[in-house]
Amino acid sequence: MHLVPRLGSGIPLVARTQEMRRLRAAFARAERGEAGAVLIAGDAGVGKTRLLTALGEHVAGCGGLVLTGRCIDVRDGGLPYLPFAEALAPLGSSADPAVSAAVRARSALGMLLPQGDPRPAATGDHGQVSEGEREGGRRVRPEQDLGQLQLFDAVLGVLTEVGQERPVVVLLEDLHWADSSTRNLLSFLLSRLRAQRLLVVGSYREEDVHRRHPLRGLLSELVRLNTVEQLSLAPFGPADARAFVAALAEEPLSPDVVADIAKRSEGNPFFVEELLATGADCQDLPAGLAEVLLARLERFPAETRRVLRVISVANESVSHAALAQVAGIGDLELDEALREAVQHHVLVIERGFYTFRHALLQEAVYADLLPGERTRMHAGYAARIKSMPQGRGHDAKLAFHSLESRDFDTALSALLRAADEAEKLGAPGAALRHIEQAQSIWDAVAPENRPEGVDELKLLSEASYFAGTSGEPERAVAYARSATEALKPDASPEHAAKVWRRLAETLLTLEGTFDEAVRAIERAWELVADREPSGARAWVLASRAGFQRLLDQPAEALASAHTAVADARAVGAVGAEASALVTLGTLADGAGDPVEARERLCEAERKAHNAGALNVEIRAMYFLALSYDDQAEMDLALAHAARGVERAEAVGLTWSAYGLELRARLLYLRYLSGDWPKEDAAGRARRGVSSAVAARILANWVLFLVGRGRFADAAKALPGLRQQWMADPQIALSAGDAAIELAAWRGEHAEALRITDELVSWLEKVETALLGGIRIVALAIPSAAALAAEARAKGDLAAADRFVAVGRRLVEHGRRCAAEGHPRSGTIGPEGRAWLARMEAAASGLEGPADPELWGAAAEAYSYGAVYEQAVCRWRQGEALLAAGQPGAAEALEAAHSVAVKLDAVPLRDAVRELAHRARVELAGVEVVPVARAQVNPLTDRERDVLERVALGRTNRQVGEELYISEKTVSVHLSRVMAKLGASRRAEAVAIAYDRGLLTVPE
Repeated sequence: MHLVPRLGSGIPLVARTQEMRRLRAAFARAERGEAGAVLIAGDAGVGKTRLLTALGEHVAGCGGLVLTGRCIDVRDGGLPYLPFAEALAPLGSSADPAVSAAVRARSALGMLLPQGDPRPAATGDHGQVSEGEREGGRRVRPEQDLGQLQLFDAVLGVLTEVGQERPVVVLLEDLHWADSSTRNLLSFLLSRLRAQRLLVVGSYREEDVHRRHPLRGLLSELVRLNTVEQLSLAPFGPADARAFVAALAEEPLSPDVVADIAKRSEGNPFFVEELLATGADCQDLPAGLAEVLLARLERFPAETRRVLRVISVANESVSHAALAQVAGIGDLELDEALREAVQHHVLVIERGFYTFRHALLQEAVYADLLPGERTRMHAGYAARIKSMPQGRGHDAKLAFHSLESRDFDTALSALLRAADEAEKLGAPGAALRHIEQAQSIWDAVAPENRPEGVDELKLLSEASYFAGTSGEPERAVAYARSATEALKPDASPEHAAKVWRRLAETLLTLEGTFDEAVRAIERAWELVADREPSGARAWVLASRAGFQRLLDQPAEALASAHTAVADARAVGAVGAEASALVTLGTLADGAGDPVEARERLCEAERKAHNAGALNVEIRAMYFLALSYDDQAEMDLALAHAARGVERAEAVGLTWSAYGLELRARLLYLRYLSGDWPKEDAAGRARRGVSSAVAARILANWVLFLVGRGRFADAAKALPGLRQQWMADPQIALSAGDAAIELAAWRGEHAEALRITDELVSWLEKVETALLGGIRIVALAIPSAAALAAEARAKGDLAAADRFVAVGRRLVEHGRRCAAEGHPRSGTIGPEGRAWLARMEAAASGLEGPADPELWGAAAEAYSYGAVYEQAVCRWRQGEALLAAGQPGAAEALEAAHSVAVKLDAVPLRDAVRELAHRARVELAGVEVVPVARAQVNPLTDRERDVLERVALGRTNRQVGEELYISEKTVSVHLSRVMAKLGASRRAEAVAIAYDRGLLTVPE
């Protein structure tokens, strides 16, 4: 008699008590309205599915709703949102009126639910990375596309609404196979878990998530969320493995057999099941798992093994009808074969479809196929898919099976259609994989069998576009370069110019390629300079105007832009006209005419929107936000930046060149204005984008980390950002500023100056006298002043002079940046003037107490809306007023403290409180806590403060400066201390205080 393991709820839960307790506790919290997520990691076969099954049974027993979805491995590309579509399918067919109403209220769910279809595409621009426009046979983009944001909001909204009636648990299995769109949606949901009655539980194979696996980066971000916990499912220990074997067997086994199976299984429950299922003695089993699995199948009849091979090729659940067609056997024979496999628990039935109980079993069977039968079976599935529409994912499945069966003619067309579908679903990463697969088989398809209107240039252009919109600018450039190399000698000048123009625009997204980009746009212009007006010529002129502006050639740029507008209007190229209008707007800003600039930019945005020129529209929105930002009109700058980010998300251009810039700028504006996000998701780029793109966002986010006192997190991020300085000077500026502030807040002033010197030297090699240098030195000078003051306190005047000299050099550098820098609007705006004022105020403290008037002026300069920087200046102003013995310190410190508390800016808050404590200034809402002391302590708080500083070697004058009291008052306090402690000298008083436990030296 064979010992067949039990499946599903029949498998005993051994040694999983702690894991189930945690899962049940997470569900209990979700029932109370405390949403959460659990990510279960474990090796294949370790029991993740069994654990989720047990949780589902518990939730169902408690009246909760369980929604289950699974990822499948379709090699490259994947099916966008597949596990969520499967999980949410019951909602679409639910008879519950409340659920039906929740689904109907969200039309975006039509992308996922069976009864819905993606919104039809509308004519519009597809564009290249920055200013490009698709022309002629270009891909149409859905103007009214719901975009990922609307879909994501709809999924979260329906789960939230359904959860109001009963708690919802979403179980997502095999996340290691999740496509990029699924990962994005998972990240969105988990980062927005708040008070919903919702629990999301996902599982993944830990051994599959290698260092370069796309899921790895997402997991590292998710586990830092407060609502997410990670659960590692380890293999059984020896004792637990033996207990599991004994519990699983349907008849008693000898201790030797139990021990042998437990040992061979290495604690993996699935290995235990497979070893046990092969027979009680298990003596002749091979060591490898694949061999173990196949040895078990050898017991089955030939027809059953044949059906299992057919199912392994499907790579997903398979219907009876599909099996009958592909296997080529009758229904009765198929029933018998399937019954054998189901009864022996090799297959399971889910929603009327057959699938392997475990992915490892499917992999083992598939790997054992002969090349010929593998090809024939894939061809059978491809033929069925072609003859029967499969709904969503039809072309991705057809492409997969056609590729594996080497039917490249069919695969090529299917891949292009799959790319179209992925694009409409807002999944550019999946679309890129499909296009790349199409490129890989292009030469294998005869020219007469290739899709009409598609050539190698088009594929390269598509790949470049999808790479750019996926946040992979390096790959976008590589494909654009290849496109220029693929140009044929007989290509029309207009077509060739279009290819060269797109290369120029794509190169503009990378650092260090500007000269090559200029050469590319000039090559494009040479091709059409003497041609009649055309759309291609108008686009080249519009792009060339933008380059000339960057080259600081405003007159030439103005002429090119006006010519571009004239050509565009002559031939009806509205997108090119809008692009030229953007450049005219930025030129007006540079000439100091923001009114004209905004008129031009608004006109450009409107025309680009109407023409479907999406990249141009996003570019116009970016420069419009920047126009208000330059003039420190914070509310309008924030509003336009937020509007631009929202639009970029809606049209799938979030990670395009200007989509990225809008997102980065919005984050920085929120930092300045005091609108600090609480979720770490705000500082994360989408998974799969290039490291440089991710660094662009993270560099701004590190400013928040430092400002909030999350020093460990900031210190962890900064080394990686240092490696990305070459990718974008903005990364260097933001990350460098954060590194300087981090070192200063930690009291590591020498390190702050070292970082400043490195950063300034590096930036000078990139571009001399960058305006950002003013902020750098303004942040660093207080560290030079602190080191100089410390040296003076120790009597080391030579060291003090050295640090003063360092500070003076920084001041000179800042002044040179202000004099020689190139403000975008022609003159230094309010933000630049504020940093200049702060620099001068900090410099006033290099040789002694700082000038309170200068710090007050700096604080006022930030009154345009930079609330955090203004609060820092108020703190410094209060410090300077106390040192000068002038009134107004309490008001300045109170202003700084209120902002620090509101923003949860812990370092600033603590610095203000420490200063207020030393100066005996009361702050609103801060309770004065008596210093803990021994049971009998004759010293007052002020006497103790004085003695602590004497213990540090301070003179009476230095103690007075630190405590903002006169030298005579210090002497009086010391006399009282010595009298109370019975000491005749200062040193003796310190020794007695230490001996009695009355004194603690401040850190």
